Amino acid sequence: MPRHKGKFITFEGVEGSGKTTQARLLGEYLSSLRIPVVVTREPGGTDIGEQIRQILLDSDNRGMTPETEILLYAASRAQHIRERIIPALDSGRWVICDRYSDATIAYQGYGRGLDLGLIAELNRLVSLELEPDLTILLDLDVQEGLKRARKRGEGGNLREGRFEEEGVAFHQRVREGYQELERRYPERIKTISAEGSIEEVNRRVIEIVSVLLKS
Repeated sequence: MPRHKGKFITFEGVEGSGKTTQARLLGEYLSSLRIPVVVTREPGGTDIGEQIRQILLDSDNRGMTPETEILLYAASRAQHIRERIIPALDSGRWVICDRYSDATIAYQGYGRGLDLGLIAELNRLVSLELEPDLTILLDLDVQEGLKRARKRGEGGNLREGRFEEEGVAFHQRVREGYQELERRYPERIKTISAEGSIEEVNRRVIEIVSVLLKS
């Protein structure tokens, strides 16, 4: 894997696990240490990626096939890596990303049942061999996560709820996919409980990231 000047941290987890909030808080923490940082997300992160995001998450697009879904995610990631992530890392900035390639394995592989070998090949094609230095997996009971996500949606963007409309069984498969990834890559993926207050979870995140800060 090519080495870059900056560090690459990703957040993963089921719906409602608090990734977006924790990614933002970690960015603020690193900035307080005078570490230059970019906080971004997938799908999205670029103008093209954000347009793809609208298609992927729009609850009106319930008829989207799994194959269409994964190719749209791959297109967004290919643009994101080349346009934003790698240039930031090469300039010495740290990049914090809300979801990355592990999400494709968990959601489209374990959740949708697409072939894991083909997903691995697709990830290799778009990623330019870029792997995170650290992945923080926020683990949460799927029913609690959906409850949180739907509550959030009541006051937010109702059109970005396509995955939240999936049944509990789908989200349980996604969670199991993440757990399998942690078993496979224990050095990179660190799981913390997403239970408790935002502040409590943030303290757990900082404790893990402190190891990377010392490296």
